[in-house]
Amino acid sequence: MITRRSVLTGAALLGVSAFSTRVHGACSVFTRAKQAAITPEQALERLKEGNARFVAGRTVQCDLREQVQATAGGQAPFAAILGCMDSRVPPELVFDQVIGDIFVVRIAGNFVNTDILGSLEYATQVAGAKLIVVLGHTDCGAVKGAIEEVKLGNLTAALANIRPAILEVTDVEGPHDVNNKKFLRAVTERNATYAAALLTARSEVLGDLVNDHKLMIASAVHDVSTGAVAWLGNPATSKPTTSNQASGARRSGNDRVLRDPDGDKACADPQDHDRHCTEER
Repeated sequence: MITRRSVLTGAALLGVSAFSTRVHGACSVFTRAKQAAITPEQALERLKEGNARFVAGRTVQCDLREQVQATAGGQAPFAAILGCMDSRVPPELVFDQVIGDIFVVRIAGNFVNTDILGSLEYATQVAGAKLIVVLGHTDCGAVKGAIEEVKLGNLTAALANIRPAILEVTDVEGPHDVNNKKFLRAVTERNATYAAALLTARSEVLGDLVNDHKLMIASAVHDVSTGAVAWLGNPATSKPTTSNQASGARRSGNDRVLRDPDGDKACADPQDHDRHCTEER
Protein backbone atom coordinates (compact mmCIF):
# COMPACT_ATOMS: atom_id res chain seq x y z
CA MET A 1 0.00 0.00 0.00
CA ILE A 2 1.35 3.38 -1.00
CA THR A 3 1.11 5.95 1.77
CA ARG A 4 2.11 9.57 2.08
CA ARG A 5 4.97 8.51 4.38
CA SER A 6 6.33 6.01 1.87
CA VAL A 7 6.20 8.60 -0.88
CA LEU A 8 8.05 11.16 1.25
CA THR A 9 10.61 8.57 2.34
CA GLY A 10 11.29 7.60 -1.27
CA ALA A 11 11.64 11.23 -2.27
CA ALA A 12 14.10 11.83 0.56
CA LEU A 13 16.19 8.84 -0.47
CA LEU A 14 16.16 10.03 -4.07
CA GLY A 15 17.33 13.45 -2.90
CA VAL A 16 20.23 11.94 -0.99
CA SER A 17 21.34 9.87 -3.97
CA ALA A 18 21.18 12.93 -6.20
CA PHE A 19 23.69 14.80 -4.05
CA SER A 20 25.96 11.94 -2.98
CA THR A 21 28.18 9.55 -4.82
CA ARG A 22 29.57 6.07 -4.61
CA VAL A 23 33.35 5.80 -4.69
CA HIS A 24 34.83 2.34 -4.90
CA GLY A 25 36.21 1.36 -1.51
CA ALA A 26 35.45 4.76 0.04
CA CYS A 27 33.49 3.24 2.90
CA SER A 28 36.00 0.50 3.70
CA VAL A 29 38.05 1.58 6.70
CA PHE A 30 41.81 1.95 6.49
CA THR A 31 43.67 -1.09 7.78
CA ARG A 32 47.41 -1.44 8.24
CA ALA A 33 47.63 -3.28 4.95
CA LYS A 34 45.61 -0.63 3.11
CA GLN A 35 47.68 2.13 4.70
CA ALA A 36 50.96 0.43 3.77
CA ALA A 37 49.85 0.12 0.14
CA ILE A 38 49.15 3.82 -0.37
CA THR A 39 51.96 6.19 -1.40
CA PRO A 40 52.28 9.80 -0.20
CA GLU A 41 51.36 10.97 -3.70
CA GLN A 42 48.24 8.79 -3.73
CA ALA A 43 47.31 10.08 -0.28
CA LEU A 44 47.45 13.66 -1.56
CA GLU A 45 45.37 12.74 -4.62
CA ARG A 46 42.79 11.11 -2.36
CA LEU A 47 42.36 14.37 -0.45
CA LYS A 48 42.12 16.39 -3.67
CA GLU A 49 39.42 14.07 -5.01
CA GLY A 50 37.56 14.29 -1.72
CA ASN A 51 37.55 18.08 -1.78
CA ALA A 52 36.30 18.04 -5.39
CA ARG A 53 33.35 15.91 -4.24
CA PHE A 54 32.73 18.27 -1.33
CA VAL A 55 32.66 21.34 -3.58
CA ALA A 56 30.40 19.58 -6.09
CA GLY A 57 27.98 18.52 -3.37
CA ARG A 58 28.49 14.83 -4.11
CA THR A 59 30.03 13.54 -0.92
CA VAL A 60 30.35 9.85 -0.10
CA GLN A 61 27.56 8.41 2.05
CA CYS A 62 28.69 5.67 4.45
CA ASP A 63 27.12 3.91 7.40
CA LEU A 64 28.97 5.61 10.24
CA ARG A 65 27.79 3.03 12.76
CA GLU A 66 29.45 0.30 10.73
CA GLN A 67 32.64 2.36 10.59
CA VAL A 68 32.63 2.87 14.35
CA GLN A 69 32.49 -0.88 14.78
CA ALA A 70 35.12 -1.51 12.09
CA THR A 71 37.62 0.90 13.68
CA ALA A 72 36.99 -0.08 17.31
CA GLY A 73 40.00 -2.38 17.34
CA GLY A 74 42.53 0.09 15.94
CA GLN A 75 43.27 2.82 13.42
CA ALA A 76 45.52 3.31 10.40
CA PRO A 77 44.87 6.80 8.93
CA PHE A 78 46.60 7.62 5.65
CA ALA A 79 47.08 11.35 6.34
CA ALA A 80 47.25 13.97 9.08
CA ILE A 81 45.84 17.49 8.83
CA LEU A 82 47.12 20.44 10.85
CA GLY A 83 44.32 22.96 10.63
CA CYS A 84 42.72 25.93 12.32
CA MET A 85 40.03 25.51 14.99
CA ASP A 86 37.59 27.57 12.88
CA SER A 87 34.15 25.91 12.90
CA ARG A 88 33.78 26.41 9.15
CA VAL A 89 36.78 24.24 8.28
CA PRO A 90 36.24 20.66 9.53
CA PRO A 91 38.91 18.67 7.63
CA GLU A 92 36.96 15.39 7.60
CA LEU A 93 34.12 17.14 5.76
CA VAL A 94 36.24 19.46 3.60
CA PHE A 95 38.17 16.46 2.25
CA ASP A 96 35.15 14.11 2.32
CA GLN A 97 36.83 11.49 4.47
CA VAL A 98 35.25 9.14 6.97
CA ILE A 99 35.99 7.64 10.37
CA GLY A 100 39.55 6.31 10.61
CA ASP A 101 40.82 8.00 7.43
CA ILE A 102 42.75 11.01 8.77
CA PHE A 103 44.33 12.38 11.92
CA VAL A 104 43.29 15.96 12.68
CA VAL A 105 45.24 18.42 14.84
CA ARG A 106 43.56 21.80 15.21
CA ILE A 107 44.71 25.05 16.77
CA ALA A 108 43.82 28.70 16.15
CA GLY A 109 46.04 29.89 13.29
CA ASN A 110 47.32 26.39 12.36
CA PHE A 111 50.79 27.14 13.72
CA VAL A 112 53.47 24.73 14.90
CA ASN A 113 54.76 24.26 18.45
CA THR A 114 56.29 21.40 20.40
CA ASP A 115 52.96 19.78 21.19
CA ILE A 116 51.87 19.89 17.56
CA LEU A 117 55.18 18.39 16.46
CA GLY A 118 54.85 15.55 18.94
CA SER A 119 51.34 14.79 17.77
CA LEU A 120 52.40 14.69 14.12
CA GLU A 121 55.45 12.57 14.89
CA TYR A 122 53.10 10.06 16.47
CA ALA A 123 50.71 10.23 13.51
CA THR A 124 53.50 9.46 11.03
CA GLN A 125 56.39 7.58 12.61
CA VAL A 126 54.25 5.53 15.00
CA ALA A 127 50.84 5.29 13.33
CA GLY A 128 52.02 5.29 9.71
CA ALA A 129 50.32 8.28 8.06
CA LYS A 130 51.92 9.08 4.68
CA LEU A 131 50.95 12.73 4.31
CA ILE A 132 50.76 15.90 6.43
CA VAL A 133 48.76 18.86 5.19
CA VAL A 134 48.93 22.27 6.87
CA LEU A 135 45.51 23.72 6.10
CA GLY A 136 44.92 27.45 6.45
CA HIS A 137 41.71 29.17 5.44
CA THR A 138 40.35 32.49 4.24
CA ASP A 139 38.85 34.97 6.70
CA CYS A 140 40.97 33.52 9.51
CA GLY A 141 40.32 35.30 12.80
CA ALA A 142 43.69 34.25 14.20
CA VAL A 143 45.56 35.71 11.23
CA LYS A 144 43.53 38.91 11.48
CA GLY A 145 44.21 39.09 15.20
CA ALA A 146 47.94 38.65 14.65
CA ILE A 147 47.98 41.39 12.02
CA GLU A 148 46.14 43.72 14.41
CA GLU A 149 48.42 42.67 17.30
CA VAL A 150 45.50 41.72 19.53
CA LYS A 151 46.35 41.40 23.23
CA LEU A 152 44.14 39.07 25.27
CA GLY A 153 45.36 36.70 27.97
CA ASN A 154 47.04 33.60 26.56
CA LEU A 155 45.81 34.47 23.06
CA THR A 156 48.61 37.05 22.85
CA ALA A 157 51.32 34.37 22.92
CA ALA A 158 49.38 32.14 20.53
CA LEU A 159 49.03 34.88 17.92
CA ALA A 160 52.74 35.70 18.20
CA ASN A 161 53.40 32.45 16.34
CA ILE A 162 51.87 34.04 13.23
CA ARG A 163 53.96 37.21 13.37
CA PRO A 164 56.92 35.83 11.36
CA ALA A 165 54.61 35.18 8.39
CA ILE A 166 53.30 38.74 8.60
CA LEU A 167 56.82 40.19 8.58
CA GLU A 168 57.77 38.17 5.51
CA VAL A 169 54.93 39.53 3.34
CA THR A 170 56.56 42.69 2.03
CA ASP A 171 55.66 42.72 -1.66
CA VAL A 172 51.91 43.43 -1.45
CA GLU A 173 50.80 46.93 -2.43
CA GLY A 174 48.56 48.96 -0.20
CA PRO A 175 48.21 49.11 3.58
CA HIS A 176 49.34 46.04 5.48
CA ASP A 177 46.17 45.63 7.49
CA VAL A 178 43.14 43.33 7.57
CA ASN A 179 41.18 45.57 5.20
CA ASN A 180 43.63 44.85 2.40
CA LYS A 181 42.32 41.53 1.08
CA LYS A 182 45.44 40.81 -0.97
CA PHE A 183 47.66 41.31 2.06
CA LEU A 184 45.40 39.17 4.25
CA ARG A 185 45.45 36.39 1.66
CA ALA A 186 49.24 36.59 1.30
CA VAL A 187 49.75 36.33 5.06
CA THR A 188 47.31 33.41 5.25
CA GLU A 189 49.24 31.53 2.55
CA ARG A 190 52.63 32.41 4.02
CA ASN A 191 51.52 31.26 7.46
CA ALA A 192 50.57 27.85 6.04
CA THR A 193 53.79 27.36 4.05
CA TYR A 194 55.85 28.64 6.99
CA ALA A 195 54.27 26.09 9.34
CA ALA A 196 54.81 23.32 6.78
CA ALA A 197 58.49 24.22 6.49
CA LEU A 198 58.88 24.28 10.27
CA LEU A 199 57.74 20.66 10.52
CA THR A 200 60.99 19.37 9.06
CA ALA A 201 63.11 22.25 10.35
CA ARG A 202 62.19 21.46 13.95
CA SER A 203 61.58 17.71 13.80
CA GLU A 204 64.33 15.29 12.88
CA VAL A 205 61.73 12.51 12.92
CA LEU A 206 59.60 14.18 10.25
CA GLY A 207 62.65 15.28 8.28
CA ASP A 208 63.98 11.74 8.09
CA LEU A 209 60.61 10.42 6.92
CA VAL A 210 60.48 13.02 4.14
CA ASN A 211 64.07 12.28 3.10
CA ASP A 212 63.26 8.57 2.96
CA HIS A 213 60.23 9.32 0.75
CA LYS A 214 57.91 7.82 3.36
CA LEU A 215 56.16 11.11 4.02
CA MET A 216 55.00 14.12 2.04
CA ILE A 217 54.24 17.53 3.57
CA ALA A 218 51.95 19.94 1.76
CA SER A 219 50.20 23.21 2.52
CA ALA A 220 46.88 24.58 1.34
CA VAL A 221 44.20 27.21 1.96
CA HIS A 222 40.49 26.45 2.25
CA ASP A 223 38.09 29.07 0.92
CA VAL A 224 35.24 29.39 3.41
CA SER A 225 33.00 30.96 0.78
CA THR A 226 33.28 28.15 -1.79
CA GLY A 227 34.59 25.13 0.09
CA ALA A 228 37.45 24.74 -2.39
CA VAL A 229 41.01 24.01 -1.25
CA ALA A 230 43.86 25.77 -3.08
CA TRP A 231 47.19 23.92 -2.88
CA LEU A 232 50.33 25.95 -2.27
CA GLY A 233 53.99 25.49 -3.16
CA ASN A 234 56.43 22.90 -1.92
CA PRO A 235 57.31 23.72 1.73
CA ALA A 236 60.90 22.72 1.02
CA THR A 237 61.25 26.01 -0.87
CA SER A 238 59.70 27.98 1.99
CA LYS A 239 62.28 28.58 4.69
CA PRO A 240 61.32 29.56 8.25
CA THR A 241 62.07 33.02 9.52
CA THR A 242 65.54 33.60 10.95
CA SER A 243 66.05 34.08 14.67
CA ASN A 244 66.75 37.80 14.24
CA GLN A 245 63.52 38.35 12.36
CA ALA A 246 61.60 36.32 14.91
CA SER A 247 63.15 38.31 17.77
CA GLY A 248 62.02 41.48 16.04
CA ALA A 249 58.52 40.10 15.85
CA ARG A 250 58.44 39.41 19.58
CA ARG A 251 59.92 42.75 20.56
CA SER A 252 57.87 45.02 18.31
CA GLY A 253 55.50 47.43 20.00
CA ASN A 254 54.12 46.12 23.27
CA ASP A 255 54.68 42.45 22.40
CA ARG A 256 55.73 40.20 25.24
CA VAL A 257 59.26 38.84 25.29
CA LEU A 258 59.52 35.08 25.74
CA ARG A 259 62.52 33.71 27.59
CA ASP A 260 63.86 30.23 28.11
CA PRO A 261 63.54 29.41 31.83
CA ASP A 262 66.84 27.50 31.58
CA GLY A 263 68.79 30.49 30.32
CA ASP A 264 68.81 34.26 30.11
CA LYS A 265 68.27 34.56 26.34
CA ALA A 266 64.99 35.04 24.54
CA CYS A 267 63.78 31.85 22.89
CA ALA A 268 65.40 31.74 19.45
CA ASP A 269 62.42 30.22 17.66
CA PRO A 270 59.12 32.11 17.41
CA GLN A 271 57.34 28.78 17.54
CA ASP A 272 58.61 28.20 21.10
CA HIS A 273 55.66 30.11 22.53
CA ASP A 274 54.67 27.07 24.54
CA ARG A 275 55.35 25.56 27.93
CA HIS A 276 59.13 25.76 27.40
CA CYS A 277 59.20 29.56 27.49
CA THR A 278 58.09 32.07 30.08
CA GLU A 279 56.82 35.58 29.58
CA GLU A 280 58.33 38.89 30.62
CA ARG A 281 56.88 42.34 30.21
